[in-house]
Amino acid sequence: MLLPRKQKYRKLQRNRGQFKGKANKGNLLAFGKFGIKSTEMAEITSRQIEAARRVISRATKRGGKTWIRIFPHKPITQKSAETPMGSGKGTVEYYVSLVKPGTVIFEMDGVTEEIAKKALKLAAYKLPVGCRFITAHKD
Repeated sequence: MLLPRKQKYRKLQRNRGQFKGKANKGNLLAFGKFGIKSTEMAEITSRQIEAARRVISRATKRGGKTWIRIFPHKPITQKSAETPMGSGKGTVEYYVSLVKPGTVIFEMDGVTEEIAKKALKLAAYKLPVGCRFITAHKD
């Protein structure tokens, strides 16, 4: 699973209302010929990213190259069960990546378009956002 090595602050606020709009950065293919782009806004956990990566790896029979374009930097905390109000913020349970509509999540190269489409479609089932298959148009 992907986890940050070092952080400036151990716990962060959620800031759920301030995360809006479409992606300005990371919205174009940069490395591969094929990819999946999110069509919705969501928080993708490191477990979901790893599950999608494993599906891609198995579907391509470990052929070609895959790039993960998102990284889970944001820590999410949770209080333990039956804890009374007060007593501070909970412990860090997992990390998420904030994804806006238009963000490229995975990229692939070195395989045919049919194999890439199949693999990325299977990976999209593992993610909590709607995804669209995209290709690089190099004319």
